[in-house]
Amino acid sequence: MALSWRSWIANEGGKHIILVVWLGANTWLFWRTFILYYSSPQYYYLHKMLGLGLCISRASASVLNLNSSLVLLPMCRSMLTCLRGSHKLMSRKGRRLMDKSKTFHMACGIAICVFSVVHVSAHLVNALSFSVRYSEEFPSLNVARHRGEDPRIIILTTVPGVTGVLMVLILFLMFTASSYCIRVSNYEIFWYTHNLFIVFYVVLLVHAIGGALKYQTNVDTHPPGCFRPNRTDSKTGSSAHPEQEPVLGGSELPVGGDGFNSICKEEARFQAHFPETWLWVSGPLCLYCAERLYRYVRSSTPVTIVSVVSHPCNVIEVRMVKNSFKARPGQYIVLNCPSVSSLEGHPFTLTACPTERKATFGIHLRVVGDWTERFTELLLPDPSMDSEILPIVNQRRYPKLYIDGPFGSPSEEVFNYEVSLCVAGGIGVTPFASVLNALLDEWQRYKLRRIYFIWVCRELQSFYWFADLLCALHQKLWQDNRPDYFNIQLYLSNAEGLQNMSGERYRALSSRLLIGRPRWKLLFEEIGKANKHKRVGVFCCGPKGISKTLHKLCNSNHFFGTTFEYNKESFS
Repeated sequence: MALSWRSWIANEGGKHIILVVWLGANTWLFWRTFILYYSSPQYYYLHKMLGLGLCISRASASVLNLNSSLVLLPMCRSMLTCLRGSHKLMSRKGRRLMDKSKTFHMACGIAICVFSVVHVSAHLVNALSFSVRYSEEFPSLNVARHRGEDPRIIILTTVPGVTGVLMVLILFLMFTASSYCIRVSNYEIFWYTHNLFIVFYVVLLVHAIGGALKYQTNVDTHPPGCFRPNRTDSKTGSSAHPEQEPVLGGSELPVGGDGFNSICKEEARFQAHFPETWLWVSGPLCLYCAERLYRYVRSSTPVTIVSVVSHPCNVIEVRMVKNSFKARPGQYIVLNCPSVSSLEGHPFTLTACPTERKATFGIHLRVVGDWTERFTELLLPDPSMDSEILPIVNQRRYPKLYIDGPFGSPSEEVFNYEVSLCVAGGIGVTPFASVLNALLDEWQRYKLRRIYFIWVCRELQSFYWFADLLCALHQKLWQDNRPDYFNIQLYLSNAEGLQNMSGERYRALSSRLLIGRPRWKLLFEEIGKANKHKRVGVFCCGPKGISKTLHKLCNSNHFFGTTFEYNKESFS
C-alpha cells in the first residue's frame, strides 16, 4: 500500500504539527534556561560552585514545569466535551485533534519521567558539589553545613531533598503501573496508583519553595569577581586578589565593563527565587480542581436502574434514568458502584441516549475482570436469571449507582460526514449502537447520507446483542425508500458450529452474514467507487489488528479520489 501524502496530511498532519510545536517548546525552554544559568552574572558564584550540574538541573526543571502543567489539560474531560459539542468554536479538524488528548497526556507523562531522571541526576551531582566546594567566602550560598558533609545527609535533611525523593517514588509507581500489561491484567492497580498524582502535585508545590539554589541580588554594586580590598586571606594573612578568569559566556558586567577590574562596593547578597513552579502549575491545577468539583456535584445524585438484561456471551445490559441527564450519541459515562468499590470508576459507552420521547439511557458491559463480575452479581444474584424488567413501583432494590459524564468521543463525529464507515470488533460495537438508535429515531435530521456498518465477531450469539436494532433500522429505511442509506456486513470469524441466525425476523441479517474476515482493501475500493471524490469518516472500535489495518488503508493511495479520515475510539 503506497502512502498518499494528501491522505497522510488529512489524518496525521494536525497531530504532527502539535507534536513539533510541543517538542520545539520543550527544546527552546531547556536551552534558554541552560544559557541563563550558564552565563548570567547573578548566577556566577553559584555556577562556579556547582558547574554544569546547576545548568542541567534548572533547564530540566523548566521542562518539568511545562509538562506538569500541560499533562493536566487532557484530564479536563468536561471542558473537552464542551468544546467538542460547540461546532461554532471548533472545526471538525480541531475536534479530531481532541481525540488525541490521551496520546498527548501520555507524551507529557513520559517527558516528565525522562526529565525527572535528568533533573535528579543533576541534583545528585549538585549535592556532591555543595559538599566538596563549600564556600567560606559566601556562607549564605551553601546548602551544606560544612565542607565535606555527606551528600546523603544534605538530601535527606532539606525540603527539596525529601520532597524530591517522595516525588521519585510516586512517579516510579505511576509509570510502572501504567504499562499495558498491568492495565489489562489488574486495572485497579493502575487506577489507584495513577490517582497518586494528587499527592505528587502537593509535594511538587512544597518542593518548589525549598529555596536551595540562590542568585545574587546586587550585581550592580558587587560585580562578579570584583576586587575586595578589605578582605584578607585567612591562610596567608595577605590582601586577597580576585582570580583572573573570564566571566562565563562572555556576559557584560554592569560596572566598569569587567568585574575583575572594579572594586566591590558591598558584600554579595543572595536570595532564593520565587517558586516558578507555582506560576506554571497553578492555572491548570485550579482549572482541573474546578472541573472535579463540578463533576462531583453533577454525579452526586444516584441513578435509578430501570432494568437489567442478561445477553449471550457474558454481556449485561443496564437501563437507567436520571433527572436532567442529557447525552449525545457516541458519548460515554463513568460508572461508580460503592457496593463494589467506593472510589473506582469505569468508563462505558452509552448504547442508548435519552431523547424527548424517552428518558431512559443504557449501557452494555462485558463481564471480564473483578469489578464487572462483582457488579453483575449485585445486579443479577441468580445466575439463571436472564433478565429482570419490572415496573419501578415493584422493582427490587438494586445497588446504588452513580454516573459521571457524559464525555465526548470520536463516535460523535459519525453524523458530521456525508458518508461514514463504522467498524466494530465484538463488544466494540457499543459506540455505534447509540448512533444507530439515533438514526432509528430520526435519520433525516443529520448531515449523514450513507453509513457502512461492519461488525466482526467470533461467536454467532454476539450478533443478537443488537440484532433487533439492526433489523428495525434496516426495515425503517426500506419503508422510507432509502435502502442504500444503511449498508450492513456481519462477519463471523469463527467458522465452527451454527453459521446462520435463526428466526424469520432476522432474515435481513442472515443474508448479510459472512464467514471469515473482511477483505479491507477490497471494501475500501468498493466504498471509494460508490463515493468518488468525497470525504469518508472511518470509525473503529475493536482489536489493535483491525485498527492498524484501517489506519494504514486510510493513509494509502486514494481509492477513486475518495479521502478516508480515520477516527479511533479511545477512552481518556
